[in-house]
Amino acid sequence: MFSPMFSILLIPFLAAMFLAINMGASGTAPSFSAAYGAGLIRRERIAGVFGIFVLAGALIAGKKVAMTISRGILPEDVMGLTLTTIVLVSVALSLLMANLLRVPQSTSQATIAALVGPAVYYDVLKAHRLVFEVIPTWLLLPVVSFFLTLAIGKLLYTPLNKRLTNGLSRVASHPSLKIAVLAASCYVAFAIGSNNVANAAGPIVAMALKSIGTASETTALLIMIFATLLIAPCFAIGSSLMGGRVLETTGREIVEFGPLGAVLVAVVTATLLLVASVSRGIPTSLVQMNTAAIMALGVTKEGWRFVASRTSVRKLLVVWIVAPLMALGISFGLTALAETLGLMTP
Repeated sequence: MFSPMFSILLIPFLAAMFLAINMGASGTAPSFSAAYGAGLIRRERIAGVFGIFVLAGALIAGKKVAMTISRGILPEDVMGLTLTTIVLVSVALSLLMANLLRVPQSTSQATIAALVGPAVYYDVLKAHRLVFEVIPTWLLLPVVSFFLTLAIGKLLYTPLNKRLTNGLSRVASHPSLKIAVLAASCYVAFAIGSNNVANAAGPIVAMALKSIGTASETTALLIMIFATLLIAPCFAIGSSLMGGRVLETTGREIVEFGPLGAVLVAVVTATLLLVASVSRGIPTSLVQMNTAAIMALGVTKEGWRFVASRTSVRKLLVVWIVAPLMALGISFGLTALAETLGLMTP
């Protein structure tokens, strides 16, 4: 019924879709944990809204990040069918582990780590951009997110929150404020689309272009759009299936939100991610920026000692270190195994 080539090509696409499902589960928290923590949206409504704005972000602002994923770490002429599948499966397994532990994990860091594995194995790693642009951005942006949120929180959030203490429940249910908070959450989902969809679509695009050979910019763009349209809806599926577990961790366990805090967290983190995506096309961690902003908001409300003592914060830090290393180890090991067995496609 299907040709052998179609059946073989189906494997990396299924792997990309599986990865997107896991990314959707992980990405639900940074986009809607603020609104959910503030009690402004029901959990069952989040998946559909999340998926729509992820798709919009990927189509409108995701091109540069997709190019980085497909060409910036590993030469695109290396990305055959087998290696593409290995990279996608490695990322998906590391994110699945994080989701099962109810910890939002950076898909961008896991994807880059999964690309580094085979790049190191074949000694073709493009280390310059990784060392001087990508990794510094990973380290800098969560710090910027924390202190920017802390500064805004001290200057604006705390004074305004004190004024609204007596009527906070009324303000939280006010239609205009609720719309503002939900709009900020959708803004974050758009930012996720601009950055994270490329983690699954980028390797697929590189594989397709390698198979075609020389392709025009128009052909490359059409392939990217097709991959995006196929993969982005899987974010909504992942959000529906597993996103609720991760929402509880960031939305409820770290700090209780008010409507003003929800807007602050959403706007700061999404803006930083969009800057990284549109200006330099750097895949970076929204979940870490989001959690840093949430922690800063917690400091403004409860003080440093309260947030630092939370078990969930310690668990986040451990998983953030382990998951990318897991993706790197799996991709390196599977690459070596595939090469040994003669399964690596040219």
